[in-house]
Amino acid sequence: MNSQHIKKAIAGATLALAALSAVAHSYKLGEIDIGHPYARPTREGQTVGAGYLKLANKGPVDRLVAASSAAAGTVEIHSMSMEGDVMKMRQVDAVEIATGQTVELKPGGYHLMLMGLKTPLKVGDQIPLTLKFEKAGEVVVTIKVEEPKPQPDAAAVHSH
Repeated sequence: MNSQHIKKAIAGATLALAALSAVAHSYKLGEIDIGHPYARPTREGQTVGAGYLKLANKGPVDRLVAASSAAAGTVEIHSMSMEGDVMKMRQVDAVEIATGQTVELKPGGYHLMLMGLKTPLKVGDQIPLTLKFEKAGEVVVTIKVEEPKPQPDAAAVHSH
């Protein structure tokens, strides 16, 4: 392999790593791994957004008890569920993460409500978020505002 091929291979690998780090980012607090904090963009005038992430616990049972961000007036922990045809969203005091368990805060389940947003969330924004756990303490993570991933077309997936 000549030096030109090596330079191209290194440049390609560097771009691939940069792309991966732009998408996947994680944090650690004690025995809790915090994976890929993200939010979706909001529209002009919209003062509420939602944050999502994964919490994996390798230590003793712990609980996410609070969150805060300078980008919002308040951050609340919410659950969302369907009861028949009715969507119910409620604020919860905490999210328990049992030993060996992963809890995903995601659309349609637990999530963080960013209320009183100071400015709309735009793709590419990076927002500091402080997470407070009952036992592990506090950690500051960065929420990355990302475009929603395209959903597969049900007709294409189930075509015959």
